[in-house]
Amino acid sequence: MSFSAPLSIDDIRSTLATKSLGHHLYLHRELSSTNAEALSLAQAGEAHGTVVVAESQTAGRGRHARNWYSPPGTNVYCSIIIREIGQGVSLSEWLSWVPLTSALAAAEAVQCVAALALSVKWPNDLLYHDRKVGGILCESSLTSAANPIVVIGIGLNVNMPRESFPKELQPIAASLIEVSRHPIDRNRLISQLLLELEQSLDELHSHGPVRLRQAYTTRCTTLGRHVRVLLGHEQELLGTAEAISAGGALQIRPLSSSAAVQSPPLIDIHAADVIHLRE
Repeated sequence: MSFSAPLSIDDIRSTLATKSLGHHLYLHRELSSTNAEALSLAQAGEAHGTVVVAESQTAGRGRHARNWYSPPGTNVYCSIIIREIGQGVSLSEWLSWVPLTSALAAAEAVQCVAALALSVKWPNDLLYHDRKVGGILCESSLTSAANPIVVIGIGLNVNMPRESFPKELQPIAASLIEVSRHPIDRNRLISQLLLELEQSLDELHSHGPVRLRQAYTTRCTTLGRHVRVLLGHEQELLGTAEAISAGGALQIRPLSSSAAVQSPPLIDIHAADVIHLRE
């Protein structure tokens, strides 16, 4: 196991440059799930920007109720309470773009702190050469349309050697230390992550997704790929991922089974499992 300095509230705050994110910060040695804890705090009235961090999770969750492997002392598991929408975007647009914006912010933070360029698999998986380094789980609690709450959960594999992953994850998961070859300061990474997230959300609040869409498109490795989209009820769609819509949907050009149909119309995918197919 590689050495990884412990997380510390003081060390996180020593480089924190945000206006609101992380000013209320809870650090736990172990939680079942940082998202579950943050949702509970949010429903009890905890302030916008409150952050919950844990050294380990016993029941970490990914998208579609999958487990997120969360061993102690090496990675980043954090959840952020977001209450503010702003004027530049509607509620539906905001809920659609927060997961994509969060993935973009996480990739920017990793590039800044670890000098590693990650790509994004739509909607919010962080990849290095098609192996998963991190993921985002956004959960909303709409107590009222005027006061929506979103908890952004972020998991990043940071200082965990490949051999420390369970064998079934080793071919598909990656850690930043594999590429950097030296331990990464997780405290610094969290503070940078909060700054990038705050700046990205401010952009979404003030100007909508126009510039974020451009930045996300640049990082999105799904675009241009042949994909299988699992739609539920044993339905699936095969096609080519061509673009990200203004509303954050993945736009798929279906494969045509008919020679008479040269170019089927694009289909917008708002929520689904997307599998990259080998070329």
